[in-house]
Amino acid sequence: MIDFHVHKPSEGGEGGRYDSRPYTAADYVAVMDELGIDVSVVFTLDGLWHPSPAENDRVAAWVAEAPDRLVAFGTVDPRLPDAAAETERCLGELGMRGLKFHPWIQAFCPHEACMDPIAEVAAAHGAPILFHDGTPPYSTPLQIAALARRHPDVPMVLGHGGLQDHWREAIAAVTGTPNLWICLCGTPNAGMRAVVARCPSQRLLFGTDAGLGAAVSQPFAAERIAEVEQLEIEEEVRAAMLDGNARALLRLEEQVG
Repeated sequence: MIDFHVHKPSEGGEGGRYDSRPYTAADYVAVMDELGIDVSVVFTLDGLWHPSPAENDRVAAWVAEAPDRLVAFGTVDPRLPDAAAETERCLGELGMRGLKFHPWIQAFCPHEACMDPIAEVAAAHGAPILFHDGTPPYSTPLQIAALARRHPDVPMVLGHGGLQDHWREAIAAVTGTPNLWICLCGTPNAGMRAVVARCPSQRLLFGTDAGLGAAVSQPFAAERIAEVEQLEIEEEVRAAMLDGNARALLRLEEQVG
């Protein structure tokens, strides 16, 4: 199983939005083993409020403790003049495999022009861009789809499958946008069933949102795994969603294996 939505734990302190949770990558890999997760895609948590090169460095260093099990995504403030350069550093020098944005927290709309240079760098690296979605006014699925349609060579991901209120819009966005993927992560059961029934099976992903809880054990991650395992879907589709699709999107065999 590949978990496409995990946060590096907050370090607290200056700029931290959560109490310090100093568990290591090795600690989390042990939890992954308990949950049956082979690989996790890891984003920043603190850096969503305060994007910086230093925070990207911290994510890269954390993932480097277990490079066969963890894949790093970076983030930038898209409105800063050096955003494209930092994107290049993340995907080049740091070896990150993609980017994560949370437009609601980072206070920008995903289809603003400031995202175009970032998307062009991502296209050059063949790297996906994942967005928090399901939270208006800045993180609706169709806003993300508008950017995806402008950059058809960049795979983009709805990181939460529309959450509780926007999963219908997420389905419309994905079915109408060939380079848009959908990650079931906090999507309600009815929404998950509808997504699997209506969206292309080769663009389904799964994530737990682990890293938000106060303990490394992440009990809600186990609950989300149980929810998706209990879905009444074809096993071929389940296998694609839980492993094969993410492996192909990340070109995972080039780094992990």
